[in-house]
Amino acid sequence: MAARSIASLSISFGLVSIPVKLYTATESSRTISFNLLHKTCGSRLKQQLFCAKEDIPVERDEIVKGFEFAKDQYVMFEPEELKAMEEAGTHAADVTEFVPIAAIDPVYFDKSYYLAPDKGGARPYALFSRALRESGKCAIGRWAARGKQYIVMIRPFEDGLVMQQLLYSDEVRSIRDLDIPSADVKPAELKLAEQLIEQQASDTFDPTAYKDEVRERIEAAVQKKVDGKQITLVEEPEKGGAQIIDLMEALRASLERKAPAAARKAPVAAAKPARKPAKQAPAAEPGPEKRKGTRRAK
Repeated sequence: MAARSIASLSISFGLVSIPVKLYTATESSRTISFNLLHKTCGSRLKQQLFCAKEDIPVERDEIVKGFEFAKDQYVMFEPEELKAMEEAGTHAADVTEFVPIAAIDPVYFDKSYYLAPDKGGARPYALFSRALRESGKCAIGRWAARGKQYIVMIRPFEDGLVMQQLLYSDEVRSIRDLDIPSADVKPAELKLAEQLIEQQASDTFDPTAYKDEVRERIEAAVQKKVDGKQITLVEEPEKGGAQIIDLMEALRASLERKAPAAARKAPVAAAKPARKPAKQAPAAEPGPEKRKGTRRAK
C-alpha cells in the first residue's frame, strides 16, 4: 500500500526553498488497545463528566478550559481566547542553523516525519540531502502546525530525509536532579567490561532483529479467543444486551428469526377469522378505525 502524505511544505533556508511532502514515519496503530466493557453484559462503557462540587453530570456545552495557577485556583479561558493565542500554521520549515548530528542527544527526539520531494523539488531535495550527508550535519529550524510551534531537525536517512520534531529544553528533565553517588572503578573491572562490550558489539543496528514479544503474546491470545468462538456480540439495548455465543448458534438464530417473517406473508383472508373478537356488550364494540388507533397507543 502506497504511503499517503499528510501535508505539503517547503524547507526554507536563505533564498533556497525546497517543496516537500510530509509523511508519518511511525505507526501508532500498531499499539494494541482495549475497550472498557460492562462485565455482566459485555456492552461498551461511555464516560460521563461529573462536577466534583455539585456531583451532577455536565454536558459538553457547559465545559470551559481552565489553568490551575495555584492549588485549586483556576483562570478560565473561552475557546475564542485560546484560538487567538495559537500559532498560525505555516507551510514552511525555516532553517535557522546547521549543527553536527552528534551534537543533539536523542533524549530530545520526539515525533519523526519522512520528507519526500514534491513537484519540482527532486533536484534541490537531492542536493540538500547529499550536502547534509557529506557534511555530517543536520538542519535545525522552526515549524508551526496544529496551533503550536515546534523545533525540528532535518537529517539524512537512507536515501531521503527525516524531519525530527524536537523537545524544548524545559521539556527535558535534568539528570542532575537524580542522586547518583560516585564510585571508584578498578582498572581490571573496566577492562573486563570493555571486553564484554566488544564481544557483543555490532557495526550496524538492525531493528528487525527485535520484536515486541508482549504485543505478539496479546495478539496470539486474542486470536485464540476468536478461534474458540469466545466472542462478545453486543446487540441493540432494546434487544437484550450482550452475550457470548457460538457462531453456528448465531447463524441458526438468524434463520429462526426469518421464520416468523415468512409466516407474516401468509394470505390475510386466512388470518381474519382468528382475529374476530368475542361477543360482549354491543354498545361497546369499537369500529375498525378505533381498534387500530388503540393498538398504536399500546
